[in-house]
Amino acid sequence: MEQKTSSQIHSTLPLEGERGGGLGRRRPTHEVRVGNIGIGGQNPVRVQSMCTTSTMDTEGCVRQILAIAAAGGELVRLTTQGLREAENMKVIHERVRAAGCDVPLVADVHFNPAVADVAARYCEKVRINPGNYVDAARQFKKLEFTDEEYAAELQKIEDRLIPFLDICREHGTAVRIGVNHGSLSDRIMSRYGDTPAGIVESCMEFLRVCTKVGFKDVVVSIKASNTVVMVESVRLLCQAMDAEGMTYPLHLGVTEAGEGEDGRLKSAVGIGALLIDGIGDTIRVSLSEPPENEIPVAYALLQASRRRMTKTEYISCPGCGRTLYDLPATIQRIKAATAHLKELKIGIMGCIVNGPGEMADADYGYVGAAAGKVSLYRGKECVEKNIPEAEAVDRLLELIHADGRC
Repeated sequence: MEQKTSSQIHSTLPLEGERGGGLGRRRPTHEVRVGNIGIGGQNPVRVQSMCTTSTMDTEGCVRQILAIAAAGGELVRLTTQGLREAENMKVIHERVRAAGCDVPLVADVHFNPAVADVAARYCEKVRINPGNYVDAARQFKKLEFTDEEYAAELQKIEDRLIPFLDICREHGTAVRIGVNHGSLSDRIMSRYGDTPAGIVESCMEFLRVCTKVGFKDVVVSIKASNTVVMVESVRLLCQAMDAEGMTYPLHLGVTEAGEGEDGRLKSAVGIGALLIDGIGDTIRVSLSEPPENEIPVAYALLQASRRRMTKTEYISCPGCGRTLYDLPATIQRIKAATAHLKELKIGIMGCIVNGPGEMADADYGYVGAAAGKVSLYRGKECVEKNIPEAEAVDRLLELIHADGRC
């Protein structure tokens, strides 16, 4: 198949938004059920995080899961290094459910496929890494394969993966095929190099087996700490899946993004670029912080990319010499009065130059009209002109209330 450049791929991807939400189109995917939630299909983009506690620390894991769920997390992943941890997932699962929390749990498995077999019996979803599921741990060796030898390696993957998928099918367990740029196998690296093409092929080898046996409950992820590699690889993966008629949902994340402002900005660049493309059915913002801190960042990112509206959004200009009122103080007053509203966009503009054109996406607008005067808008229509500034915020609230948007 002819390889396309990133720009060619980008130009052919549908620039869609939320399915059924009036926000444009998203890349079509089929629904995967993970416990009590759906990923892909017509579902909203889901938000998830991961425990930082040892999976043998039952109490610590339960506390973190409940904290993540309380913050709005919809899935929680736990590292599952060995059989002991896989067995303890049963205990953690029972304790979380006893606490009244139904958030699905995901076992994160590397190196030992037998661990995935056990975890699939106790969790709603199991993540496996193609880089180390069957292939030996990466040693940065250059390997040589004839085509026949390479085909034999692919057969080993199929022979080991199918029994795992059978267990998942029996227990209603979903699978995440999660490729990490930093853990590609020596086999893949030797044939494809350290390239997005190699990252994608590592994923496609496993997806072809899933497709062959009709196992559809799969979510796919490709992650890298380098946002350029991550974005390029996911776009290539979409092209490869489209070429083979695959509609698996995609999980997005920038791995090892860091902490604080750096981690948030890096995640916003990588995840946000793909969300704007219409790609992505679930996300994690990976931060070197308590995991519950990731959740509000993820929702803010979804809101900014118009993929999931969960709070009031304020579209405000930066202000300039034309601004006709105290812009920062007014923004705070309006926020204090309207922050409880959901899925509402309010434009706050210093003068008529920026409003109403720059706030055309807003449901309501507050625009400086003259010294000490404000005009109010419903969408693009001016509904009240030259209101005294002292009355304008209250009149805005009255307008919103009259429309039944409170």
